[in-house]
Amino acid sequence: TGALHTPLAQVADGQGAVEIWDSPLSEAGVLGFDFGYSLDAPHDLTIWEAQFGDFWNCAQAVVDQFISSSEDKWQRLSGLVLLLPHGFEGQGPEHSSARLERWLNISAEDNIQVVNLTTPAQLFHCLRRQMLRKIRKPLVVMSPKSLLRHPEAVSSLDEFANGGFRKVIGDASADPARVRRVLLCTGKVYYDLLAERRARGIDNIAIIRVE
Repeated sequence: TGALHTPLAQVADGQGAVEIWDSPLSEAGVLGFDFGYSLDAPHDLTIWEAQFGDFWNCAQAVVDQFISSSEDKWQRLSGLVLLLPHGFEGQGPEHSSARLERWLNISAEDNIQVVNLTTPAQLFHCLRRQMLRKIRKPLVVMSPKSLLRHPEAVSSLDEFANGGFRKVIGDASADPARVRRVLLCTGKVYYDLLAERRARGIDNIAIIRVE
């Protein structure tokens, strides 16, 4: 009939709306708009996704002048979520890194949350927590593209339905009686270390994920 139909809107079962809009390719303008929208609609989940690192580079001034400092300068709270690329995934330097180290530098006063997640359930619970918790802080999610198709980056339905976000994930496969070394890592590096541990037949090293 030509009528507009949004399948995602049916998921909410009439309890909410799903609206997806294209935008002009001005990353500073779009991120600035999304930041302002997050202030005006604090109960909405507002997400800005940068597929490539250069998008975030072009919007860096908005991050420095508004997102990272609005709470301190103006006592304005934002729950804006930024999904950013991370790691060299074959696209070249500017298309691969959201500069995780820089985010950690500018979040030193508990003004921003930075996560580098390893499972789909962790992402689900992280976004759910962003909506349900009493505080409002910008959330930066490092999103390596390789984990979208990694055969081991999976979660069971039970992990989605139960539990919650875990800041640290222990190594359930390691025997504490045999462990002689503990590795702390984050994000996609976990799966690289896991594969190497298996290839070498090592059973005395535990790999802990800091999410």
